[in-house]
Amino acid sequence: MPSYLRDFLNYLQTIKGKSKNTVQVYFYDIRLFLRFLKLQRKLVDKDTEFDKISISDIDISLLKTVTLSDLYDFMSFISNSRNNASLARARKVASLRSFFNYLSSKANLIDNNPAKELESPKIIRRLPRYLNIEESKKLLDSVNGKYSERDYAIITLFLNCGLRLSELVGINISSIKNNTLTVIGKGNKERIIPLNKACNEAIKAYLKVRPVDGVKDKDALFLSRRKRRISKESVQKIVKKYIREAGLDQRRYSTHKLRHTAATLMYKYGNVDIRTLQELLGHVSISTTEIYTHLDKEQLKDAVDNNPLSNYIKAQRDGAG
Repeated sequence: MPSYLRDFLNYLQTIKGKSKNTVQVYFYDIRLFLRFLKLQRKLVDKDTEFDKISISDIDISLLKTVTLSDLYDFMSFISNSRNNASLARARKVASLRSFFNYLSSKANLIDNNPAKELESPKIIRRLPRYLNIEESKKLLDSVNGKYSERDYAIITLFLNCGLRLSELVGINISSIKNNTLTVIGKGNKERIIPLNKACNEAIKAYLKVRPVDGVKDKDALFLSRRKRRISKESVQKIVKKYIREAGLDQRRYSTHKLRHTAATLMYKYGNVDIRTLQELLGHVSISTTEIYTHLDKEQLKDAVDNNPLSNYIKAQRDGAG
C-alpha cells in the first residue's frame, strides 16, 4: 500500500486506539475508494477485474484532485454496483472523513479536505431479531457431541452476557475471577461482566475437559480441535450448527443475534435501566443501546391496560339530552 495509507492506519491504531479489526475495516474501505478512483480516472484498463486493481502507485498528487463530487460518485457506486445498504455506506463515509481529515490536518499532505462536507446516509434502525426464552432453551438443549462442554459454554456466554464474537474468542482463563469476566471490547476498551450461575457452571464443566497438554495458547479459554485459540469462523459454524439442530432458521439467527437476545432478555426481564445495559454491552453511545429497548405487543397492551384511567368509564346520566 502507499506510505501515506500505511501511516494513516498506524495513526488509527497507535494514536486513536482503534482495534486491529477496526483498522482492517478502514483499510478495506479506503482501498475500495482508491480502486474506484483509478477506474473513474481511467488509469486502468476497463477490462481489469475491480478487486485486482493495484493501489500501490496512487500518489498524493492524485488525491489532491479529489472533490466532493468524486466522493458522492463513489457512494453511488457502492450503492448501485456493490449493493451496500445504508449502514455499510455510513461506515465508508466515516472512513473517508477520517482518512482525508488525517491527510489535511495531521499529515498536511493535501491543502483541502474534500470529505469535510460529505454527508452520511440516513440509517434506518430496525428492531433487532432475537430468540425468545423458549427458543433460547431449545438452542441450549440442542448442544451435543464430542465438544459439547465447550460448545455449551460458548452459547451460554453469548445468551447470558451479550458478548461480541471477537470478545468471546478473546476470553482468557486469567480474565475470569471472583464470578466476573473481563473482556476487551471495541477500541481496546476493557469492561467487567458479572457471571451468573449458568455461566459459572458451564465454564466449570468445560474446564474439566479442556485440553492441557500441547496447547498453543495456554491462557485461551476456548480451544479448537488443534488446541489453538478458537477462531471467529469456527464459533460462527458452531452456532449455525446448533441453530439448525434446534429447528431454528439459520438465515435469521447468528452469533450477533445471540448478543441481541441477551440484551433483549436482560432489558425485558432483568429490570435494568438503559445506562446499565449500555455498560454491560460496551456501547460507546447510548443511542446504540436504545435499539434493545424495543417493546413487544404484549408489553404495549400491558402499558395501555395499566393506565390508571383504563377502567374509568363515565357514568351515563338519566334523561341526558
